[in-house]
Amino acid sequence: MTRHEKEIIARHGASKAVRAFAEAVFTGLSAPHKHLPCQYFYDARGSALFEEITELEEYYLTRTETGILTKHAAEMAKPLGAGAALIEFGSGSSRKTELLLGAMDKPGVYVPVDVSQSALNGAGHRLAKRFPGLNVLPERADFSTLTKLPAAVSGRRRAGFFPGSTIGNFDPRGAVSLLAHFARVLGPGARLIVGVDLDKDPQRLLAAYNDARGVTARFNLNLLERINRELAGSFDLSSFRHVALYNQDAKRIEMHIVSLRDQTVDVLGQPFEFAAGESIHTENSCKYSVEGFRGLAREAGWDPARVWKDAAGDFSVHELVAPPADST
Repeated sequence: MTRHEKEIIARHGASKAVRAFAEAVFTGLSAPHKHLPCQYFYDARGSALFEEITELEEYYLTRTETGILTKHAAEMAKPLGAGAALIEFGSGSSRKTELLLGAMDKPGVYVPVDVSQSALNGAGHRLAKRFPGLNVLPERADFSTLTKLPAAVSGRRRAGFFPGSTIGNFDPRGAVSLLAHFARVLGPGARLIVGVDLDKDPQRLLAAYNDARGVTARFNLNLLERINRELAGSFDLSSFRHVALYNQDAKRIEMHIVSLRDQTVDVLGQPFEFAAGESIHTENSCKYSVEGFRGLAREAGWDPARVWKDAAGDFSVHELVAPPADST
């Protein structure tokens, strides 16, 4: 990002969060291959659209993972004992979390971590009602940069929860780095329950990210609408389209927003040029084998423990254990 662009953002005078969004947009749209971080999908509108995606027939991930959690939550919760703390990274609506909290023995603290304040508010109120003795302590933060947990977690057994195959949004090197970060945040002896989508027929994968009703397309394009709303953008959404493709070599779904014509778009008054057919890369969703993911977990310093899968082998939920403090 140039000095001039930094000055434009500084003059905007918005909150720290909006300035960070502006910096990410300026950096991504100035790159040789344009890109935007997928974390910015989740404003209030984006979060609502994602919840709609999870109900789609083509989007098997949510219902399959929910089925695994429904069947095995008691097994997952048993090692935590009474009064444990559950920390959820990227909590969203926290619907799956209810299954795990409900299986825990008198859960003491729940820390949902999310960038969306509206998601945190809704989930926090709902869970506080359902679990009256539970101390719900929302943290509005990017889970990849969170460094400190609330003091109320201190002295309790800790479990991290990272469902939805969000780990797939990171390339393998990034996934190792993120898992190592979670180990540092949670501390020695902690557990991590993480959902991982498994590699399968590319046509099934493509259908899940390019649904017939166009909800995923609206979700993807909402990122441009958010730039228009928050950063005085001039994106004409009719001049862009959603594209999902399967990268066979990298074993991942990629989401892009493709320009349909040569055009110039302003963000905070700064122009960005688009050629016809040029894309903004907005998200990856890497797919793994069970052993492939366990290998990444080991690289990140975790001890892979149990794995739960659905009968069809579409999705997996992994239990990872951080070595104790005195481990050598």
